Amino acid sequence: MASLEGSRSPPRSRRELEMRSTGQDKYSVLLPTYNERENLPLIVWLLVKSFSESGINYEIIIIDDGSPDGTRDVAEQLEKIYGSDRILLRPREKKLGLGTAYIHGMKHATGNYIIIMDADLSHHPKFIPEFIRKQKEGNFDIVSGTRYKGNGGVYGWDLKRKIIRLYRKEVLEKLIEKCVSKGYVFQMEMIVRARQLNYTIGEVPISFVDRVYGESKLGGNEIVSFLRGLLTLFATT
Repeated sequence: MASLEGSRSPPRSRRELEMRSTGQDKYSVLLPTYNERENLPLIVWLLVKSFSESGINYEIIIIDDGSPDGTRDVAEQLEKIYGSDRILLRPREKKLGLGTAYIHGMKHATGNYIIIMDADLSHHPKFIPEFIRKQKEGNFDIVSGTRYKGNGGVYGWDLKRKIIRLYRKEVLEKLIEKCVSKGYVFQMEMIVRARQLNYTIGEVPISFVDRVYGESKLGGNEIVSFLRGLLTLFATT
């Protein structure tokens, strides 16, 4: 496995210092949103429920890209309801790509593990404790959800859907440095780069469900960008 010592970042806040000094793991969920006004309250409630019932220390970082449907207003209310120590709204003015949304969210994450997932309920948060168990069991650098193992399934799911994945924070920081993609191909490139760097990857079977409310955020131009990104990835790996 690739050495991680050189990629460890110093704590950036009092909360992170406290978390590391007590040896307690903390999980930062990066939740990019665009027009998720109806889905956001439910996904946040499910996340809070899953973490709380499992006794997991967490924070949820909402990165809203200037949603015109009022998603940011909903996120502000959720921040008040659950507390700014649990829900962190870190918006941007407009859509700048999924990859840059994760980079933006990482700047504000205080956990030593990062979970990336979609806000449209295509992944149920009930699987997250299993991701954490899998990571501890194998001491993996990355744990990825898959529909091709065990009891995983797919319901109303298409090729536009994103994934759910857990990373050691320092590993994700290193992968972000290596990745050149900024759009939807970003997550695919990260797993390719992870294998190149010999990071260990565990898998958890999960069910994928198509979005509950709203339209897919992947428009025609983004599909073209996705395909171009794939070509670039294949040409450079």
